[in-house]
Amino acid sequence: MITLPDLPLPGHGRTAERFARLTAIAREDLVTARLVEGHTDAVAILAELGHPAEPGRWGVWAATPASLTAAPTAHGWTLTGERPWCSGAAWCTHALVTAAADDGIRLFAVRNQRPYATALEGTWPAIGMAGSDSRTIRFTDAPAHPVGQAGGYVERPGFWHGGVGVAACWYGGALGVADSLLHAARTKDLGPHALAHLGAIDVALGTARTALADAAAEIDADPRRDAHRLALRVRATVENAATEVLDRVGRALGAGPLSRDAAHARRVADLTVYLRQSHAEADHEQLGRLLTHASLPW
Repeated sequence: MITLPDLPLPGHGRTAERFARLTAIAREDLVTARLVEGHTDAVAILAELGHPAEPGRWGVWAATPASLTAAPTAHGWTLTGERPWCSGAAWCTHALVTAAADDGIRLFAVRNQRPYATALEGTWPAIGMAGSDSRTIRFTDAPAHPVGQAGGYVERPGFWHGGVGVAACWYGGALGVADSLLHAARTKDLGPHALAHLGAIDVALGTARTALADAAAEIDADPRRDAHRLALRVRATVENAATEVLDRVGRALGAGPLSRDAAHARRVADLTVYLRQSHAEADHEQLGRLLTHASLPW
C-alpha cells in the first residue's frame, strides 16, 4: 500500500523539502518513488495551471503526445489513441495526458477507467522497474477535461521543476545502491580498492546533493529564471553520479549481491531503467544550445 505524501509545491519556499522527501522515498524503493513522483507532479501541475484536482491517485502520462488525438464534442473533449509508458497503469485512478488538438498540444485530465482507458497486456515486459506497471494505455473516446491552454504544459517553468524532482528520485536510488557498499565496508574487510570506490562514491554523491540543493534554492528565489537550463544541468549531474555509483558498487562488490541479495539486485535493475528517463546526449545538446544564447553562463 502506497501512502501518498502531501509535498510542498515547487517554487513556494520549501522546494528543498520536496526534493528531500522524494529522495528518501526513492532510497527505500524506486518503484514507490516513481508512482509518488508522478502523483505529486500532477498535483503541482494542476495547482500551477489553476485546475481543481479530483481526489485520487494521479499519474502524468505525457510521452509522445502525437500518439493521442483530442477532439472537441458537444459535451467536452475526447481522447483516442495509444500512449506508451504509463506508469501506474492499473494503480492510477486519474492521469494528466498530452494529446494533439487542432490548435496544438494540449494537456487533459482523464479518469483511468474502462471502457475508455484500457491497459494493454504484454506492453511492459520489464525486469527493471517492473513494479511500476508502465504499460501502454489505449484510449477510446475517453472523456477529458482540458488543463490550461494549448502549449501551456511545456511552456510553464514547473515543467522543468518536475524534471528536477525526477533527478531527486535518481539520487535517492543511487543512495540505496551505495548503501550496500557502505554496509559491507562497515561489517567486513573489503580491501583498499573497494574503499577507494567508496570514497569516490562519496565525492559523486556529494556533487549530486549540492546540485539538487542549489537547484531548490534557485527555484524558490525565482521560479522562472533559467528553469530549462537548470533542469538539464542538474539532471545530467545526478545521472552522472548515479551511473558512477552503479559502476563502482559493482566493481567493489562483484557479482555476489547481484545474485544473492534480491533487494540490491532489484534496486540496481530499477535504477538502471529509471535513469534512462534522461535523454542522454540529446539533453547535453539542448544544454549546449541554451548556453550559446546565455549572456553569462558561468
